[in-house]
Formats: sequence, C-alpha cells, structure tokens
Amino acid sequence: LKKKNCKKALVVVRLDLLRADKKIFTRLTVDLLVKTAPKLSASAFWRTVIFCCNMASAAGRRLVCSQLSKLSKLTAPSQRASLGPRRYAHAAAVPTSSSLPVQEQAQIRHETSVPNPDPAPDSPTAAFLNQSVPYMVPTYVRPPPMMVQGDGCFLYDNENRQYLDFTAGIAVNSLGHNDPELNRLIAHQAQRLIHASNLYHNPWTPTLSKSLIEETQKQSPGSPLTQVFISNSGSEANEAALKFARKVTYAKDPNTKQRDIVSFHGSFHGRTYGSLSATPNKKYQPPFGPMLSGFRYGQYNDVAAVPELVNENTAGVIVEPIQGEGGINVATPEFLQALRKRCDEVGAILIFDEIQCGLSRTGDLWAHTASGVHPDILTTAKALGNGIPIGATIVSGKTVAPYINTGDHGTTFGGNPFACRVAHHVFGRLAKTKLQEEVRRKSTLFFSFFDTINEKFPGIVSEVRGKGLIVGYQLSDSAKDKANEILTAARERGLLIITAGDGVIRIVPPLVISDEEINRGLAILEDAFSAVFHKPGNVEGTAGQQEMASR
Repeated sequence: LKKKNCKKALVVVRLDLLRADKKIFTRLTVDLLVKTAPKLSASAFWRTVIFCCNMASAAGRRLVCSQLSKLSKLTAPSQRASLGPRRYAHAAAVPTSSSLPVQEQAQIRHETSVPNPDPAPDSPTAAFLNQSVPYMVPTYVRPPPMMVQGDGCFLYDNENRQYLDFTAGIAVNSLGHNDPELNRLIAHQAQRLIHASNLYHNPWTPTLSKSLIEETQKQSPGSPLTQVFISNSGSEANEAALKFARKVTYAKDPNTKQRDIVSFHGSFHGRTYGSLSATPNKKYQPPFGPMLSGFRYGQYNDVAAVPELVNENTAGVIVEPIQGEGGINVATPEFLQALRKRCDEVGAILIFDEIQCGLSRTGDLWAHTASGVHPDILTTAKALGNGIPIGATIVSGKTVAPYINTGDHGTTFGGNPFACRVAHHVFGRLAKTKLQEEVRRKSTLFFSFFDTINEKFPGIVSEVRGKGLIVGYQLSDSAKDKANEILTAARERGLLIITAGDGVIRIVPPLVISDEEINRGLAILEDAFSAVFHKPGNVEGTAGQQEMASR
C-alpha cells in the first residue's frame, strides 16, 4: 500500500490470508478496499468483493455489504454499479456506462452469477497455467481450476474454491482424499523401502496377493482364482490378461489357430496396444491403426449372438460387468452366463475387467458376484491404491496359472513394496461388509434422484443405470449436447461430475461419502440442471451474494 501497488496488495490479502480467521480476513479486505478504492478498477473491486463474500462468515458478509455504499462514494460513479435493490446478477455487474472491455464486463457478470466461478482469464491460476502448460503434451483438455488439496470428499483449488467430488479421481479415491490413516502408512513405508526390483522378495507383494485371493474366495464362494500378477495400472492389468489368454492356447498347441480375442462395443480396456485393440471406439483407435490382429467385437448384452461370436478360434473373451466409460451399461446375468458357458465349450479364457466397477463400488466386493459367474481372469486397479498407481491380474489356478512360466511376463515397478503395502491397507478397508452395506444403502439416494429430475425437468433424463455407487443419468436425445454445460454449471456451483458414453452424467463418488454430502451434491446438480435447461430469473449465488443483492 505504501508503494501504491494496489494489485499486489490485493493478491497478498487474497492468497496469504485464505486460511486465517474469517473475521480477520474480512476486516482486512474491507480496510484494503476502503484505502484503495479510488485506485481500483471495477474489475478488481467487484472480484475482491465477491471473493471476500465467498470466504467470509455470515457476519463478515454483512460487514462487506454495509461498506459497499461507503466504497461507492469514494470512486467515480462510472466505475461502480448502483446499489439499489435489484437482482444480484445486475447489482454486482459492471454498469452499462463502464469503460471496461466488453469481454471483461461479461466475465465479471458471469462471476457474479454463480457461487463458485472458474478462475478468470487474468487470475493467478491462468497466469501460472499459461506459462507452464505449453510444456505438456496436449493429450487432455482440462477446465480452468487447478486442484492443490483434498480432504475427505472435497477438493480445493489454488484459489481456495471448494468442490464436492462426485468423481473420486474417476473411481480411484474410494476412501476419499487425504485419509489420515492411509497417510500415516504411506509416510512410514516411504521411510523404509519404496523399490528394490522384482529380482528380490519383499513382504508386501505376497501379502497383498494372499489377501486378494482369500477375500475373493470368501466373498465369491466357488471362485477358481488363486494367483496374482501385480502391475502399475488398469491398462497393464488388462494387457497381462490378454497375453495370458493367448499363452494358454499356445501352451496347449503352438500351432493352434485359437488366437482371437473377443470384446464388446462400448467397452474401454486401456490405451496400450493390446488393451486399445480390445476397445472398439472410433474416438481412440483410428489415429493409431492398424490395431493388433485377431480382435473381434460383439454387441454388449446380446445373448443370442454369443455362440457365433465366441468360436473355436477364440482364445479369450474380455468384458466389463459394468461398462464405465461406455455409459454405465450393466451386463445382465444371462449375458455373463452365456459367455461362461460358451467359453467352457470352446476352451476360451473368460476375463472380467473390474477396474472401474470392482472393489465394492457396486456394494459387492466384485461386480460379477451377483451373476453367479466366475471368470478365469479378473483384473482390478483404480481404487486398489486410492491414488497410488497399482493394478492386479488375478488368475485361475486351474485354467490359467499352470500355463504361465518364468519370463512370460514382467514389470519393473509392478509389485514394489510401497504400492503393495498401500494397496493391502486399502483393500482391507474396501472389503469390509459394513462398507458394502452402506454403499448399497447410499445408492438409493442417487437412484431416487432420477424421479426428482424427471418431475422437475421432464424429458431431459431418459434413464438411470448402474449399481451401488457407480451411477449414470442418461440424457435424452434432445439434451445430449448439453452434457458439458451441465458439468460446467455443476463445477461453478461447487460439484465435480464427469460424463460417460453418449450423453451420460456419470457419478462415482468416494465410497465413504456421507448422506449429507450426497444430498448436498444432488441439490447442486439439480441447480445445474436448472441453470442449463430452465435458466430462471431467480437470484443465484452463495448466501453472501444473495445478501448483497437484497441491499
């Protein structure tokens, strides 16, 4: 302030005092505004007011509101909006006589219309990303927020916006973020041993393997799965499964023609060449063709087509009991039973990919359990490490393991003691029946929300699919093109969701989410639907923003 650097002073207050006492934070910000108002642009003024109200306590918001009239008198009328009673969207916007660029006026109006606006183009976040992101290969298009911290079912960006996380890192953080018990274990193991290579034994790879087998056999009676190969990801787990399936037929007859792999439209098995070849999606395959030979594709849940699709040339069939990326499509028991029967008839290996739908996400340890069908190979990853990279390929001791020999497959990092100890802890907690019961109970809240949406927004959502806490709201044909708008509207109201398939809103929250957090998130999602499809004239915003509107 002494150097009359108002912008820098505001940044100091906004960034260094975010976690300070809210009363102190609010008073400091108000004092700063009073002292610097004559020098502030309309953009800086309103962004700081909005920011302060979002951060402040109820009493703090009243204090800010009480100062607005005083502040407006310190500056030229053309730089401040009228403070008379009106909708907040107008009260907090720049006036029509503003000399600000049109684009900046639009940005300010947008920021004042939602509780949790994305970082502005001139924000510290944007400045950082503009300087650093160009060094990254552009394989992802990301929204503006930059996440820096997690706590339970919430994420926080570097400007301290809070987001309720209905994505769980795409079904990864089933125990939530920043779990204290897991953090202590990670710190302890990191100080002991992280990696020593697969040339030597370590205590945690076999301990994790034993736990996976024993709990699977306990919760899926009759399961033939007896041995585990540990890798680093879901793609790697599926790659191993595909190789093992072909190795089985080769071991039986090196001259065999039984080499084909069958997968299904709507599936997603990974991005390595084998797993990508099993993923018949026009979005992913064409740029990297030709795909590996010997892959055939069928229609998901088409029982009648199974006998012809799976034939004497089929080495393996890979299928997701619930297709995640494909749109939360649930396999019928009859379909899985038909695949099992046909694989037995022709001697093919049946692979269940439970990388997204397994590990209690459906309310059972494994999504296939309810069908009564057992696979020859089961793959898992994602939630197994709760954010630490790890995957597992679990195989039958009768139909697969006897044909896999030393040197047939390997990995540098897979099975390291650090990841395996973390996974052992995570798996032990996810396998608890009490957690699974809670998942099944909480699931009803998401499925009943379908009725709420249908009542308030008829014709927008045509179907709800899924099981447990993997849920998809299928948008109708007329609303599919609005999926990304719904995501943005939800995010700018403090909720993170993702899409899947063709116009599906996908919900995969942490399994430890509370009823209160679920209801809060569904209320935000309803507001997002309202913003996209109804666009009503009512006031939107946080309690602080609405309070400002009424003054």
